[in-house]
Amino acid sequence: MSLNGSLQERVEHWFAQGAEAIGNKDAEAAFLALRGALEAGSLRSAEPDASTPLGWRVNAWVKRGILLGFRLGQMVEMGCPDGSRFVDKATYPARRFAVADGVRVVPGGSSVRSGAYLSKGVVVMPPAYVNVGAYVDEGTMVDSHALVGSCAQIGKRVHLSAAAQIGGVLEPVNASPVIIEDDALVGGNTGVYEGTIVRKRAVIAAGTVLTRGTPVYDLVKGEVYKATAESPLVIPEGAVVVPGSRTIRNGKGAEWGLSIAAPVIVKYRDEKTELSLVLEDILR
Repeated sequence: MSLNGSLQERVEHWFAQGAEAIGNKDAEAAFLALRGALEAGSLRSAEPDASTPLGWRVNAWVKRGILLGFRLGQMVEMGCPDGSRFVDKATYPARRFAVADGVRVVPGGSSVRSGAYLSKGVVVMPPAYVNVGAYVDEGTMVDSHALVGSCAQIGKRVHLSAAAQIGGVLEPVNASPVIIEDDALVGGNTGVYEGTIVRKRAVIAAGTVLTRGTPVYDLVKGEVYKATAESPLVIPEGAVVVPGSRTIRNGKGAEWGLSIAAPVIVKYRDEKTELSLVLEDILR
């Protein structure tokens, strides 16, 4: 393989070498090029693509490049300007931002890992964490105790409320990342995992959990949305999803009067929903 090949070719080559890549300068150079492209936003683990059934194309080789970085990195002790110390792979130090980047990382324990992209106008409230490979687009708020998992794709003007958990593709390993599209609101103490796609302007109410195994009941359209072997769970554009429950009608569950969680779409965003979100613009 030519070492002057495309970045994808270089990453794929060195990832396939397994442990043989450790200590190789060309392997390290390929990884650093990938990490730099991720931080610049010129490379993404998933990107909009109208030609695909879901409107997104997953770049699986980028995930392999991220894993290559973990393989190549040695454990080292690192520090931040505030004096805090931590131990991690040398290939993944914490990112540092300058005023020119246009990103507000408010003091108080937040961390953005190298290899993550944050656009201008993004606000990170403490404590919060943005993992490698994540893409956070302009005007988005990452609130206190929120997690943006590895390779998660967060659109423009999204609000990730306090303690919202956006799962990644590395923990646990999944084929595709979680995608939150433009102008969505993800409420407090929510969990969006396992490649779920939340379409534009959707509202995920506080306490809602969405996974590949979670059916979502649409009371407005009379439909049930589920993931399949080929496709993740997809929340429709503008849907307002709230926590709900479904009665167990047989076996011990029925005998004991139990029910299981069942997120419910109770409405689609309207003028009243929009007015309830005006406060966000004041805080940005």
